[in-house]
Amino acid sequence: MCGRLNIIDHPLCEIVSKTTGINFNSESNDNLCPSEYVSTIVQSQEQLSQVNMQWGIQPSWSKRLLINAQSETVATKPTFAQAFATHRCLIPCSGWYEWRKEGSKKQKYYFSHVQQQPLYMAGVSYYGAKTQPQVVTLTTNPNSMCEQYHHRMPVLILPEDINAWLQPCSMSSHLSPLMSAIPNEYLCVATS
Repeated sequence: MCGRLNIIDHPLCEIVSKTTGINFNSESNDNLCPSEYVSTIVQSQEQLSQVNMQWGIQPSWSKRLLINAQSETVATKPTFAQAFATHRCLIPCSGWYEWRKEGSKKQKYYFSHVQQQPLYMAGVSYYGAKTQPQVVTLTTNPNSMCEQYHHRMPVLILPEDINAWLQPCSMSSHLSPLMSAIPNEYLCVATS
């Protein structure tokens, strides 16, 4: 689910900067992959800031890179619970890609905002003494449009909910409403 992101620096950076009140800066990458660095927004000391993080974590027990966490269990699974309680973040992006098997081939689809606005993917971040900051994106059950292509979709935070998502709060019940699929009308899909 959502293993590739599309980041287009203009006008994404300008819109994100106006929306968040920070000087957001990101390089374009139309095929950002796990293990690459992505610009994120975090809240520290009651103000928003940008932190560049590596996408994915690899706990000692895992043989592979973990890039997503399910919103339904992120608050309780040991791998994610602490990060979810204290280090939520956002990944502004232009869109994401999914592949769907059609006949004997896989077709690539691109999902973006219907009005070409930034999408704010929910994430949790990890800060280690010996590693660069890392991020895992959150997924949820898809809306009716996205479920035609994949059984999961990213948790997308609407601009009016950015502060609620980033504010320190260990009670997942306050955050649960933000982790549902956004309505179909916010998104469009095209073959890529």
